[in-house]
Amino acid sequence: MLLAVTDMQGRLQGKRFEAEYFLNEIAISAAEGCSYLLGVDVDMNTVDGYEITSWDRGYGDFVLEPDLHTLRMVPWHAKTAICHADMLWSDGRTVEEAPRQILRRQLDRLAERGWTAFVGTELEFIVFRDTYESAWNAGYRDLTPVNLYNTDYSLLGTGRIESLLGRIRREMRGAGMVVESAKGECNLGQQEIAFRYSEALAKADEHALFKMGTKEIASQEGYSLTFMAKFNEREGNSCHVHLSLRNLDGSPVFVADQREGKVPGSSEVFEQFLAGQLSTMAEMTLFLAPNINSYKRFAEGSFAPTTIAWGLDNRSCACRVVGHGEGLRIENRVPGADVNPYLVIAALVAGGLYGVDNALRLEPAVHGNAYLSNKDKVPQNLRDAMIRFQTSGIARAAFGDAVVDHYANMANVELASFDSAVTDWERVRGFERL
Repeated sequence: MLLAVTDMQGRLQGKRFEAEYFLNEIAISAAEGCSYLLGVDVDMNTVDGYEITSWDRGYGDFVLEPDLHTLRMVPWHAKTAICHADMLWSDGRTVEEAPRQILRRQLDRLAERGWTAFVGTELEFIVFRDTYESAWNAGYRDLTPVNLYNTDYSLLGTGRIESLLGRIRREMRGAGMVVESAKGECNLGQQEIAFRYSEALAKADEHALFKMGTKEIASQEGYSLTFMAKFNEREGNSCHVHLSLRNLDGSPVFVADQREGKVPGSSEVFEQFLAGQLSTMAEMTLFLAPNINSYKRFAEGSFAPTTIAWGLDNRSCACRVVGHGEGLRIENRVPGADVNPYLVIAALVAGGLYGVDNALRLEPAVHGNAYLSNKDKVPQNLRDAMIRFQTSGIARAAFGDAVVDHYANMANVELASFDSAVTDWERVRGFERL
């Protein structure tokens, strides 16, 4: 039995329990986990600057309260189930900085209006014929991708590794996810498996489990794969996020058949929600692109956006309006596959609600190549995105000062680590010739 929480990086962390002990003890009470789960870098190093956890505070425990609604099987491990947990303080207060709680807060804001968010996330990844251990020992250099040419939409190319892709699809289906399709992508060895949309919190839980499970299945089959936003100079790994709203009776909030607006058949709320995402995008980019590597993906002509623009079925824009009738939705194309699903959905909801609450008017759509438009640019590096987020009154109003300061510190930790590193690029250019 796995009890899982999601950390700042979007990874599932937790404990393994015997099933009988979990049912008799943990399911009716809770477990504990060190508060450093929200205070470490990707290497699990303890770092300074976090208000809620530090050596000064003794690195005490969080309470990990199981959300039994999330209980599901984990087919790639024998006789194993998983349950997501929420992080609490010992007095029962929620840990506001926990990713799952950040998303819950934004979904509560929707619920106050009688709305529910439905989300689909499209994750791309690159598969290699190397094991994780051999890739590590090689310093992640000279790896062999499973496809040696562009296999975008290629049935022949995906057929080469159907044994892996088929197993992932079947076992994710066994975990309760509704699998739609699998396809090759542009980069060498790049793949995408798509799942049906679901309620926002459930989708974030599925997303986190899919990332962990896909890595585990690949490892069991002798492969490795990466969700890095930009593994090499070719196309990056995206995570397009599709979002729509429904009323309590299940009717679509974004649809108004008799209304003539900038988006045919859309409601006023739809246009305001989209306008809000656009107007807050630069301030929210830290939650959409949380790592230094995330920003390498934003390149012209790469199918990753560089301008803050929207268009009707236009893949050069940051926001692509797709679907029709009840399927009308916003596809945000900024996030990469390295994104924390809880934080990105929270940011998109917060931005959309800002547009609704302030009755923002939607600017005209971009027709043609948005890369060449004069629209504002997506922040081009983590430092700029961190500053925009940290100084944003909109972000502080939506998430609270504690959350903004916590994740700004996370960015500062990454920046300090990167700034002190000496890279292969520097050695190649400078060892002899400088």
